[in-house]
Amino acid sequence: MSTTSQGKPCIICVAITGSVPRKEHNPAVPVSIAEQIESTQEAFEAGASIAHCHVRNADQTPTSDPERFALLQEGLHKHCPGMIVQLSTGGRSGAGQERGGMLSLRPDMASLSVGSNNFPTRVYENPPELVDWLASEMRQYEVKPEIEAFDLSHIHQAVKMNRDGRIAGKLYVQFVMGVKNAMPVDRETFDFYIKTVKRLAPEAEWCGAGIGPGQIQINEWAIAAGGHTRTGLEDNLRLDRETLAPSNAALVQRAVDLCDKYERPVASWPQARDILGLRPAN
Repeated sequence: MSTTSQGKPCIICVAITGSVPRKEHNPAVPVSIAEQIESTQEAFEAGASIAHCHVRNADQTPTSDPERFALLQEGLHKHCPGMIVQLSTGGRSGAGQERGGMLSLRPDMASLSVGSNNFPTRVYENPPELVDWLASEMRQYEVKPEIEAFDLSHIHQAVKMNRDGRIAGKLYVQFVMGVKNAMPVDRETFDFYIKTVKRLAPEAEWCGAGIGPGQIQINEWAIAAGGHTRTGLEDNLRLDRETLAPSNAALVQRAVDLCDKYERPVASWPQARDILGLRPAN
């Protein structure tokens, strides 16, 4: 670890639910709005300052229903005051502009995928016209995008959109590694991602997210390298091969322990808002 990253606060994002994990996979996966609020509050108290949020129907299927997102956001504002609320515009929960129907709720942040790639059983389609529309909605409602980079080209595209004004403010880029049929958890690629961001967008902040058993590996690489990191039951259901994670908070605690190991303070929500250039908390 470089000495410059020692002492730099590390933002921990918790992806609480996602679109895929179900209770039969791990009973701790929060599905109802009440469960999600309770699970997020525990993760917030453990050290997470960003909540990455999806919503589900009663039968656990994913949805982009703005009313459900509104209820979740209201509950998080009440029970996790100051926490950064980041809503997902991901493609598993809806099609076309339906994916951005919740942006008028003016969350602090929203995920933005700027290109397509393969997923385990399908193509994750992000056509340019939809990407541009989602980005324009985020600008209109003052929602900061979190760029989800599943491929090197996504970093280059995000920088281009930032330079021409389609993405406002300082870039925040998240490297997503370990999705089957997409970018694997590979150290040289990870290091090249960091190098590329620093070369093309020196002021940008970056985050690492790993899927499944890659979660703890990416947590450690990101924290050691001076970046931020994401954890949570959306991406990984286990503490190890034999042990299911008992909660989102337990996965956050693993990241907190790594911050201690590498002498990185865990960012408080005011620090996280300052680092990312967000508006004051509601």
